[in-house]
Amino acid sequence: MPGRYYEDLTVGDTIRHARGRTLTEMDNVMFSALTLNDQPLHINEDFAAKTQFGQRIVNGIFTLGLVVGLTVNELTDGTIIANLGYNNVRHPQPCFHGDTIYAETEVLSKRDSRSRPDVGIVELKQIGRNQHGDVVVELERTVMFLKKGES
Repeated sequence: MPGRYYEDLTVGDTIRHARGRTLTEMDNVMFSALTLNDQPLHINEDFAAKTQFGQRIVNGIFTLGLVVGLTVNELTDGTIIANLGYNNVRHPQPCFHGDTIYAETEVLSKRDSRSRPDVGIVELKQIGRNQHGDVVVELERTVMFLKKGES
């Protein structure tokens, strides 16, 4: 499996994920429609042009989900049991159509599960940056990982 097992993760390690993804107008409008989020900052160019941003901004929940998704191939593919929680989510800069997002993950802590000997609990800090290196989202995420030989 391409994902990492509990034993493969070391507190303090940082993984800079190789894949990036460019945000499109369709991503933003479709995600906003699917989630019934009719915030004009996301879907109304005329409205958004008159704001401090001067254009539509990409839905922040989509950006958060994208950053988590960008980490799957190198981190959790086949080795995750569950996401247990998301904390301290911040969006210090907006994203715009055409921005390309890259992700990095830092391992903050890890411990054996108290109830399941086949898994471990890992706290991750994940950061999304645009093509200029600006942080557009950061979050802490608690994940239940498989231990080796336990799948």
